[in-house]
Amino acid sequence: MRAVRVTGTGGPGAVEVADVPEPTPGPDEVLIDVAAAGVNFPDLLLTQDRYQYRPERPFTLGGELAGTVRSAPDGSGFSAGDRVAAITATGAFAEVAAAGTTAVFPLPDGVAFPSAACLPINYLTMTFALHTRGGLRSGETVLVHGAAGGIGTATIQLAAALGARVISVVSTPEKAEFVRGVGSHEAVPADGFRDAVRELTDGAGVDMVVDPVGGDRFTDSLRSLAPLGRLLVIGFTAGDIPTVKVNRLLLNNVDVRGVGWGAYANPRPGYQRREWDEHLLPHVRSGAADPPIQEIVGLDRAGGAVAALGERGVLGKLVVEPGR
Repeated sequence: MRAVRVTGTGGPGAVEVADVPEPTPGPDEVLIDVAAAGVNFPDLLLTQDRYQYRPERPFTLGGELAGTVRSAPDGSGFSAGDRVAAITATGAFAEVAAAGTTAVFPLPDGVAFPSAACLPINYLTMTFALHTRGGLRSGETVLVHGAAGGIGTATIQLAAALGARVISVVSTPEKAEFVRGVGSHEAVPADGFRDAVRELTDGAGVDMVVDPVGGDRFTDSLRSLAPLGRLLVIGFTAGDIPTVKVNRLLLNNVDVRGVGWGAYANPRPGYQRREWDEHLLPHVRSGAADPPIQEIVGLDRAGGAVAALGERGVLGKLVVEPGR
């Protein structure tokens, strides 16, 4: 089969498309014919050997996919021909992939494979973030950094579906228009966002900040919180890991909460499937969770798609189709 391979640490420009043997599924794995795979920021870090998970090279890139089951273990609940999405950590940018049974999810018939391939990582991260870590309530206000990206657009759609008012932080007018189209109620520029938030909330502040960016926005994000507000730390796409003076938390009665979806879900068999069934599928069926896709590319252009994430120009998601 053809697959996108990481052979060194030279970044996305150094990945190779190669013919490799199809994976042999283990006793607890589902073998899937891949129709589409989502492109995520960890893919970029994996090509640079900068991710916390460091698989032995060479390996096949890609952490989420959608496709059709070729074979599945007895008792898994899946059988040949089922339409599924899955999380794989690596291996998704290929014609065939194997995924653990606890990380495979059934797809409603009306969901196209490219859209389905964008759901497992970003949307499950954010259902966990908003429900379990954030305790979001209808009527609250959510400020979203990195709003035009995959995590950002998932946050906008899910928070709005839960009855929240969503304010997006963006870097360009084009991104402001884009996030409003995705469902954000307002958009504010990254430069001076704290003052803009104060004006939009009549000085009250927001109840929750979702931050996958980190860097030098962190302190102003804390200052944008209303009393009892929560800042959810999702990641650090800006590269710098910020620090916090904890007296700010005490004086303003606010929280900083880490969101490590994989770290929480992986040691708890069945948790990912419950999150999918209970917190995500209802929004998929209603159409509220509808990933915006900027472009679909073939395996030969997968390296360029991964590189584009580092250039901060992607609106929504990029998708790889092995058959393209």
